Amino acid sequence: MTTSPRVLVVEDERNIRELVCLHLGLEGYACDGLANGQEALARTERERFDLLVLDLMIPGLDGVSLCRAVRRGGPNHDVPILMLTARREESDKVIGLESGADDYLTKPFGVRELVARARALLRRPRQTGAGATEEPVDPAVSIHGIEIDPARRRVRVEGRDVDLTDQEFRLLHLLATHAGIVFSREALLSKIWRGDTFVTVRSVDTLVKRLRRRIEADPANPKFLLTVWGVGYKFADV
Repeated sequence: MTTSPRVLVVEDERNIRELVCLHLGLEGYACDGLANGQEALARTERERFDLLVLDLMIPGLDGVSLCRAVRRGGPNHDVPILMLTARREESDKVIGLESGADDYLTKPFGVRELVARARALLRRPRQTGAGATEEPVDPAVSIHGIEIDPARRRVRVEGRDVDLTDQEFRLLHLLATHAGIVFSREALLSKIWRGDTFVTVRSVDTLVKRLRRRIEADPANPKFLLTVWGVGYKFADV
């Protein structure tokens, strides 16, 4: 028997929370709604969900802190996360993405776009837990002082642990396991976003910048993630 995807919506505005749950429910998703970030964290620590929809500003624990807490471990460390924000400033969107969110929507948003983005995020395979696809574990790699362990979803740079989002981790692992090979932006787009609708080649540039800030001592003069002008990106040769 096929189980409906489980979605947790964390939004303190009741009308928005109910609207989101209504339309995701019409898509066949089993949707739970909460208004408090602390309550949501407790739920995510004991139950597995297929998608989290988080408002940026919620009582108890704000959306950014909740997102980071979920990403640190537990049954939902790899869950797709869609952030909702009433703010339009680019800095707020960047903060949401850097905290571990996979996508964002700015209020007011259209219901069709919400559903389309949720559908795109739900297409991504999960790495662990019940119902996950049985795929060979990607090989671990150690290069230039960076250790990448896909089985544990762990990255260490010169002995220190570095927290990465799912997209950042997959980009780093892809490039590091193909050191010296140049990937075009289009190739990275197809491999990292896996068919998502609302992304462009600019999304690749943004993701590379975020990853450089995580692993490079001087992101403005990177040693590991190198730009090949007019072509794309590569990891430094061995």
